[in-house]
Amino acid sequence: MKYPAVLPISEILPQLERFDAIIDVRSPVEFAEDHLPGAINCPVLDDAQRIAVGTMYKSVSAFEAKKLGAALVAKNIAWHIENTFMQYPQGWKPLIYCWRGGNRSGAMALILAKIGWPATQLEGGYKAFRGHVNAELATLPQRFHYNVLCGPTGSGKSRLLQTLAAQGAQVLDLELLARHRGSVLGNLPTGPQPSQKRFESLIWDLLRSLDPARPVFVESESKKIGKLRVPEALIVAMRAASCTAVDLALGQRVQLLMQDYLHFVDQPALLAAPLDLLAHLHGREKISHWQQLAQEGHMEKMVEELLTEHYDPAYLHSIKRNFDRLEQAIPLTLSDISEQSFEQAAAQLCKLAASALPA
Repeated sequence: MKYPAVLPISEILPQLERFDAIIDVRSPVEFAEDHLPGAINCPVLDDAQRIAVGTMYKSVSAFEAKKLGAALVAKNIAWHIENTFMQYPQGWKPLIYCWRGGNRSGAMALILAKIGWPATQLEGGYKAFRGHVNAELATLPQRFHYNVLCGPTGSGKSRLLQTLAAQGAQVLDLELLARHRGSVLGNLPTGPQPSQKRFESLIWDLLRSLDPARPVFVESESKKIGKLRVPEALIVAMRAASCTAVDLALGQRVQLLMQDYLHFVDQPALLAAPLDLLAHLHGREKISHWQQLAQEGHMEKMVEELLTEHYDPAYLHSIKRNFDRLEQAIPLTLSDISEQSFEQAAAQLCKLAASALPA
């Protein structure tokens, strides 16, 4: 094969693992929004440079913009060769892509191929990849047999998913991918949610690694997790799937939430703003009462009231409306929130789900 090779997405994805590096040469902002699985960012134009070249293209001329762009791209590729690629042997196989047109990735691929590396360029760039993900997410979710974990807030569904994954089960943890716990208090202190495109790419990448012959465990999510939308085909497949009704005593649920939302326990002032969002449902007086309980250190009482007066009624209304097979759900009771209890429940659930698969 002559290098640099230029291959379409249909040929690239089935052999993605054969590349030693997947190099995204777009700007850091473009890369942060979304990128191919396993890609590293080696921009040939940084964010400011990309804006400068684009501005010159519109306000001066294409020729002047290309001169500036070429000089900047050459300098940046040289930097990457000296600081990132110099260690690699001649057989190192990189895949290189940019947004769509191929100018940025073409420049990188050409120089790496001239050096002697078997460089491959993705035809159509990230835009081709994005189109593939969109098409796949319209059909891919329907290939699997889901077991949906249903249960009120704090019943241990997320921990059960984690335990199932640790035991080797196939798990689609949407809240983990979305970096959000799926409620008005669900923002995590570890950082913001990914972009919608990134969320969808993460779902696609996980689904394509799963075995359709084995069950896939997933939590009973709504259409949105924080600011992110769950792909429609996935929601439809989940809502038609078999269910497991996870049950945990109220006191244990309170304790579990105290552990999982430790940032609120340590900094009760963080609760003020998200609780304000519930004022239209419960009134200003009730919200002030819950905020005061938190500030005065009565966190367990506040959590229990929030569960019984807000989350539980809302959950029951939503779950009955959205999951077709809830009435046939397999009951699964957790005795407590110990590690042993979750391990036993996960093992039991794996056996039940496997036996329920169609022959």
